[in-house]
Amino acid sequence: MRVNLNDVEALLKLDMIDALGDTYNYDKQFSEGYELAKSFQIEPLKRQVDEIVMCGTGGGSMASVNLLKSYLFDEIKVPIILNQGYTIPEFVDQNTLVFIMTHSGNTEEIISCYKQAIDRGAQIIVLTAGGTVKEMAEKHGHPMLNVPGGMMPRIVLGYIFLPVLVILHKLGLVSDPDEPLRETIGLFSKLKDEYGVQSPIEKNPAKQFAIEMDGLIPVVYGTLPLTDSVAWRFKNQLGENSKLMAFWNAIPALHHDEAVGWDADSAMLKQFHFTLIRDAEDSEKNSKRITITAEILRERAGAVREVATIGNSRMARLFSAIYLLDFVTLYLPLMRGVDPTPVDVLNIFKAKMGQPQLFVSRRS
Repeated sequence: MRVNLNDVEALLKLDMIDALGDTYNYDKQFSEGYELAKSFQIEPLKRQVDEIVMCGTGGGSMASVNLLKSYLFDEIKVPIILNQGYTIPEFVDQNTLVFIMTHSGNTEEIISCYKQAIDRGAQIIVLTAGGTVKEMAEKHGHPMLNVPGGMMPRIVLGYIFLPVLVILHKLGLVSDPDEPLRETIGLFSKLKDEYGVQSPIEKNPAKQFAIEMDGLIPVVYGTLPLTDSVAWRFKNQLGENSKLMAFWNAIPALHHDEAVGWDADSAMLKQFHFTLIRDAEDSEKNSKRITITAEILRERAGAVREVATIGNSRMARLFSAIYLLDFVTLYLPLMRGVDPTPVDVLNIFKAKMGQPQLFVSRRS
């Protein structure tokens, strides 16, 4: 069943838990996340921090950590490591700051890492909405921020990215994010009616983008060290929301290997849609590489689109792209008559692993 993206009633009926509404209200979510983080009381760390290990899986935690790594690339003085598996690195010890992040509180990989971090005597901070992890934090007396539940983790960046950033500021590890955050929230408020479901195709860049991508295999390119995190996020959202196989990479690294694949059979390459992300902080050489990449691919691929970030601060620019691309990943399945929320394959896998299934209820 195909759905016209101007048929608002049909789109809202398909969108069973209002993912479009949650995305539309990013300004509200980020404001609430900021207030939640500011009210969080945390004592100064007892020991120095040599590195920060952030344990998390899924579209919310992983995306937040990658965005933090980009956002703080040239500011934070200690490395940030994203840890997604069942074990933590051998270097984790009493001078490691470990963030335990799981929305459900029952992610088995994170529970495993949490137990190991406790055994190593690491300094631990917990973000969760409940579950086993909450019980463990209460038992061990670890600082814990309770984040709101009842939403898809991949749509709660405001309750993960912002609290972690504010906590790092409270610990004296990064600067005050207040000014860029306020710009970011203001940008969401400005763009929401342009990208939202009520905006018709002819005035809506997100709907136009989705129509252009329809039927093609998405490939997303960002640049190091900033928009690679945006490209990675878009690729994963295309999987979870759009139910599409997608691929990503980063400039300049991809020009040393993946680019050779552009010499593939022309009929094959015509099946791909390439998204190239530009940012005001791209180096002159990276900017030139994006231009050359677009020139080469336009002669070979099915379609090429350049996305330029918007805003003054780095935070606003990163999230301006996230905001547009999140809407795109919702319109892509809806136009095919598919609800973006269910993750049936993940639930099949969890059932086979004997884990609790992901459940999102219909809204009243």
